[in-house]
Amino acid sequence: MRLISGTSLVLCGLLLLLQVPCTLGLAPQSRGHLCRTRPTDLVFVVDSSRSVRPVEFEKVKVFLSQVIESLDVGPNATRVGVVNYASAVKQEFPLRAHGSKAALLQAVRRIQPLSTGTMTGLAIQFAITKAFGDAEGGRARSPDISKVAVVVTDGRPQDSVRDVSARARASGIELFAIGVGRVDKATLRQIASEPQEEHVDYVESYGVIQKLSKKFQEALCVVSDLCATGDHDCEQVCLSSPGSYTCACREGFTLNSDGKTCNVCSGGGGSSATDLVFLIDGSKSVRPENFELVKKFINQIVDTLDVSDKLAQVGLVQYSSSVRQEFPLGRFHTKKDIKAAVRNMSYMEKGTMTGAALKYLIDNSFTVSSGARPGAQKVGIVFTDGRSQDYINDAAKKAKDLGFKMFAVGVGNAVEDELREIASEPVAEHYFYTADFKTINQIGKRLQKKICVEEDLCACESIVKFQTKVEGLLQALTRKHILSQSKRLAVLENRVV
Repeated sequence: MRLISGTSLVLCGLLLLLQVPCTLGLAPQSRGHLCRTRPTDLVFVVDSSRSVRPVEFEKVKVFLSQVIESLDVGPNATRVGVVNYASAVKQEFPLRAHGSKAALLQAVRRIQPLSTGTMTGLAIQFAITKAFGDAEGGRARSPDISKVAVVVTDGRPQDSVRDVSARARASGIELFAIGVGRVDKATLRQIASEPQEEHVDYVESYGVIQKLSKKFQEALCVVSDLCATGDHDCEQVCLSSPGSYTCACREGFTLNSDGKTCNVCSGGGGSSATDLVFLIDGSKSVRPENFELVKKFINQIVDTLDVSDKLAQVGLVQYSSSVRQEFPLGRFHTKKDIKAAVRNMSYMEKGTMTGAALKYLIDNSFTVSSGARPGAQKVGIVFTDGRSQDYINDAAKKAKDLGFKMFAVGVGNAVEDELREIASEPVAEHYFYTADFKTINQIGKRLQKKICVEEDLCACESIVKFQTKVEGLLQALTRKHILSQSKRLAVLENRVV
């Protein structure tokens, strides 16, 4: 059994708290995770210069192991090699060395840092001439086999990387560049393949590099829309996610325990008054294109609400170095007006004062003078992508003590301890994290609560309609990203023919 796609679960959880009726009944089932990795020659090129402390190098090894765990490893599937570099280059093990995950993971654990200079260009040249060579287990150029190098570095190289990286890309090697800490970001751009927004990643410290493992697991996965190809056994509604799917039912039906078939049902549910306020991180690290994705995600949640004076009201607050109320609860009375205001929200940039934003929520957003209704359920959803520059604990605790239901959604360099501090109990059901804004639709995979708990399963009547709509919208959000990956693979295949 697998979980429903992340966003559907997040928003289902929200709808339960908002007491909106739904129709999934029992949790859906599927045939498991069917996404497999394309046959790939994958070489990690890892900086272990003196600036990388031993404890930090151990974090890099954990990152490598997490990516390897997701691969289909084998002589005819994915082969993995590791190149370690500092002032000199050392091949830890070649592509031909290990034919199983267990052997690869043991080999990674044995790697030790070199602790001298930073000759990144020399290491990339080694990858071209040696690591991907036939003698080391590199396979002949073919449209069916990808050549991928992942370069991890934390400093300014002592040699040139521009020309050698261009040669690597011209030879058919797809280059990813991961920078840590005080890395020279211009160097990352010189290394990486196009489009650079998909091939360049930065983390503020080795302590959070493991958060990138999910991105690379997905990047190396062959995306398959099983609903579109008909490779499923759902009776009514197939909800697609990369390489897998979930069955659901049309409105007026409930899903049977087999997770595939549907029963006609009757019944209904009620709704209650809810005041919902979004606290949105508008700091400079978010970047304009990602800020637009967050705005679209907010509007998808708005689409699921019964907006009216008696049911759901929505407010929006943006924060960076200061806090700005975009609009208070009750200002807009229709979904159309709320969504238009969200689209028109301008990006603040600057810092990340999450504590000040939480204090504003308490002192202003949920007050009667700002449109909040006595007796209405209060729900706050906090989006952030980095460490707060102020103290959050007191305000986070007070919000929960006042009975507010607090969700924390973190992206990129968000600090998970802070997300947990913000989230309501049970914490695991109220905080979510994803490494990349483009995969924001996956943030709910850790939500474990039941979709519906009523004895009358049909009392959860409208969730399928909601879920189908939201799933389609979120797929549209990521379609451009997926298509760009497909086009990039096609270009690569044509180039190596």
